[in-house]
Amino acid sequence: MTATERAVELAVIAARAASDRKAEEIIALDVSEQLVLTDVFLIASGSSERQVSAIVDAVEEAMYKAGSKPIRREGKQEARWVLLDFGDVVVHVQHAEDRVYYALERLWKDCPVVELPEDARGGDGTADDTARGDGAIRLSGEPLA
Repeated sequence: MTATERAVELAVIAARAASDRKAEEIIALDVSEQLVLTDVFLIASGSSERQVSAIVDAVEEAMYKAGSKPIRREGKQEARWVLLDFGDVVVHVQHAEDRVYYALERLWKDCPVVELPEDARGGDGTADDTARGDGAIRLSGEPLA
């Protein structure tokens, strides 16, 4: 089983919203094989608590416009690691320091990467696929660089 089309669509919407707020290293992982509660984890980084908060606000607004409201939100007050649960998609927005420390990409390294369009990858438009360092395969079948 792979992530549903709707989950991928919502992940792209959330990723574009995060990218618009200059989120870094945006990556989407298809966790549908490992979890029954969600299909996609979207992970993005901000360089400060203020930026993390702005990214979260933008993601929530974009997802609301797409017809998806968060089921659960955690960590917004501290703005170090904010989790937004939209059902099919769970968005993790982390402060860059916390992202390095918790290394969610390594924890979920067995999950395929969901290909995001260039305008949804954050930073300069390129995701750091080598951060996983595991030779994972994209859903499109192409190996990660």
